[in-house]
Amino acid sequence: MLWIILACLIGGILLYGIVPTIVIRKKRFRIYCEGASVNNIALTFDDGPDPYYTPKLLDLLKKHQVKATFFVVGHKAKQYPDIVRRMHEEGHEIGVHNYRHISNWLILPPFLEKGLQKSADIIEQIIGKRPIYYRPPWGHFNLFTPLVQKKYITVMWTYILGDWNARLGKMELFRRLQRSMKGGAIIVLHDNGDTLGAHKHAPGQMLEALELLLSEEKAKKMHWVTITEFMNAQTNKQISSM
Repeated sequence: MLWIILACLIGGILLYGIVPTIVIRKKRFRIYCEGASVNNIALTFDDGPDPYYTPKLLDLLKKHQVKATFFVVGHKAKQYPDIVRRMHEEGHEIGVHNYRHISNWLILPPFLEKGLQKSADIIEQIIGKRPIYYRPPWGHFNLFTPLVQKKYITVMWTYILGDWNARLGKMELFRRLQRSMKGGAIIVLHDNGDTLGAHKHAPGQMLEALELLLSEEKAKKMHWVTITEFMNAQTNKQISSM
């Protein structure tokens, strides 16, 4: 009996989540993961805000005059509104990363929709602007996410560098950042280490590697832009809040 239950559970997750994720990502169905710009790079951060690491990251970005896009977790945005407000005031963009950092493989459609709505409401209350971008945790989709995401532009990535793993080492992460510094790229990093599978102190290592990168002459010649600036440059259209 137990093996039947386990088989049904695994089969359900496979059909509900894993297969749709593979298809959507391979076909790039309704997702945006890279551009055609020669000089523009979109630097994005997931899983925050974090009360310790995110302010340090904002200091670093301000120092190098770099704009980025933050995909924030709704309940953390509610917990740390001043950090979210600072992101906005310093010219960064804010998108939604679910209300809690849970895989869409494990969330039923009504709860996903409710969580996105709640997160967007929280962000709008803090900064006075409703988010239009969404990135699912771990890049996981399910059968129904394309339907409940109609109010958002889903942004994935060109390069995901494994910075949540502290064993990677600062210099290896720095080398990966160097290799990903190409026009049209969307790079994802993480400013929080409390999520499942991450190392708690990994964001500190990420900050050190990013400091090395942004200090290089090549990085100074690139245009580090928000997702909206990135898409506007590519399409010659002005994207605004829905």
